[in-house]
Amino acid sequence: MAESAACPAFQLGRSRYDQSSFLGRLRHFVDIIDPSTLFVSEIRLKECIKLLDDYKHGTLPPGVSDVQLWEAQKIKQVIGLLLPNQTVVSTIIWQWLNQSHNACVNYANRNATKPTPTSKFLQGYVGAVTSAVSIAVGLNVLIQKANKLSPATRMIIQRLVPFPAVASANICNVGLMRHNELSEGIDVLDNNGNVVGSSKIAARHAIMETAFTRVVLPMPIFVLPPIIMSYLERLRFLQSNRRLLLPIHSFVCLLTFGLSLPVAISLFPQMSQIEVSRLEPEIAMATDCKVVTYNKGL
Repeated sequence: MAESAACPAFQLGRSRYDQSSFLGRLRHFVDIIDPSTLFVSEIRLKECIKLLDDYKHGTLPPGVSDVQLWEAQKIKQVIGLLLPNQTVVSTIIWQWLNQSHNACVNYANRNATKPTPTSKFLQGYVGAVTSAVSIAVGLNVLIQKANKLSPATRMIIQRLVPFPAVASANICNVGLMRHNELSEGIDVLDNNGNVVGSSKIAARHAIMETAFTRVVLPMPIFVLPPIIMSYLERLRFLQSNRRLLLPIHSFVCLLTFGLSLPVAISLFPQMSQIEVSRLEPEIAMATDCKVVTYNKGL
């Protein structure tokens, strides 16, 4: 009763906690990563989605509290890119959310030796979202029209669709978000850490290495869980205990992401080196070093 009394009125798509204060934001993110959501059954998930749909259309049953609505929204937000049988709308929404996150990550982890205009940020954002949505929706439509495929084969392919969409969008995202580096160049340093000059060639290498990392990063989580789950779902134990599918799927995703993240970011050193002979002539004239260093970014 105390929790209900202190609970704010429900607002669809908003946070339960005050986002203008540090404590409110902290409570918001702690709520999002609540591990109890891993044990939500498919039936419970569908109930939450229906409850939110009823609220949206003004057909909410009497007696439903704000606490129940906030909890339903929290559970629904567990769903993401890996859900099978997505609609066109859900595909667009989740690709948009994913690329919005990636745009911020790429911007925050760029080589910041040169300022990035807001227009470049917006170009990268729009380009990445557009490419991800176009590829994901296009592949889904093609698969749905592939009548010659068996249901099992079609299901596996559908679950693999997010990977090429996200991988290509990630490349686009990095390239467009950091396009300013290609035109302005990035600082290269000598053995003593002094700036030798600004190199567009080094910038190209930095962006290519980062883009490759962004392709490798989602590979395990988009490829392995669908394959593993397609096998596990055929087990008699899970067929009779369907409520365990979501937590097991989440656990498999957690393990694969935990593996892919350190592997991907370890492919290239953040402070990478390149031979001076491969750079612009003015860089070679400005130093006696054979090799210079540049910040690749993450």
